[in-house]
Amino acid sequence: MFMHIAGPLSIDLQGYRDGIPSLLYRPNSLTQTSSVIFVDSPVGTGFSYSRTLEGLKSETNDTETVHRLQKFLYTWLQEHPKFKSNPLFIGGDSYGGKITPVLTLEIANAKELYGAPFNLKGYLAGNPVTDSHFDFDYMIPFVHGMALISDELYESTKKSCSGKYAHPSNVNCAKHLDAVNEESGYLLAKLWANNDIVREALGVRKEIDAEWNRCTNLLNYIKNIHSSVPYHLHVTEKGYPALIYSGDHDKNIPYLSTQAWIRSFNFSIRDDWRPWYAGGQVAGFTRRYSNNLTFATVKGAGHAAPEYKLKECRAMIGRWLAGAPL
Repeated sequence: MFMHIAGPLSIDLQGYRDGIPSLLYRPNSLTQTSSVIFVDSPVGTGFSYSRTLEGLKSETNDTETVHRLQKFLYTWLQEHPKFKSNPLFIGGDSYGGKITPVLTLEIANAKELYGAPFNLKGYLAGNPVTDSHFDFDYMIPFVHGMALISDELYESTKKSCSGKYAHPSNVNCAKHLDAVNEESGYLLAKLWANNDIVREALGVRKEIDAEWNRCTNLLNYIKNIHSSVPYHLHVTEKGYPALIYSGDHDKNIPYLSTQAWIRSFNFSIRDDWRPWYAGGQVAGFTRRYSNNLTFATVKGAGHAAPEYKLKECRAMIGRWLAGAPL
């Protein structure tokens, strides 16, 4: 999130020759719009660590991660009381977008039940993972609509999977789904983050000998929140504003799936589908619903949107934080 998506620094890809990759300042970072706390979570991701071996090896899950994040925010505010009055917005992209509404609801409940010191004002989630049935069942229609697969592959996949792609029910379905998968890497960021000089400058504890990876599947982690859709509904029904945005070129969590679960709320439309602008150009499309729920696409962006269109996302998020129309 910090290096690739929304932080003030990025890797100098064009200028890299050898050694430690250089960094570039990003003037359109979201840190120019608001104060941001970036958190490596759950423990074991990024440079996060546990003081005990049991803490690192112990099994964790979505709900435990939410509890720990809420405890972290509470502790941080106790240690930095001057920020207690600041408006607090919870944000996350991709799988973090699945945790975001759950954490927001827990903070809202803590505030209501025992007056926890959170000046909670809303949440935002970008290209958010929500529910496998929504997320995956719309992937194949999306890639076909984007002309990324042939008509023949689309029709054969649709037939073998019966239009349900989240959990392949037969060999042919799984085979066809494999044909539309792709992988990508971020080698320079990994090289930079694992350099000893960089780790020392970042204050990474020397006893942490684990290698930094952008994404790891080595954690003993259970995804026990199967759907975050009900949490989105509960938070918005409490009246907290929500901004849900999607890169319109994202195959992993297509905007079609995000629109589908938002439609399932049956909220009335307050401001119907229209373009929003950044720098005098159409930057995407937006629709505002009742219960202060705003959905927006980011034109030309993939997964996650700020990684591709940071300037436009900064404009979008800045307006939303200010309570202005996109």
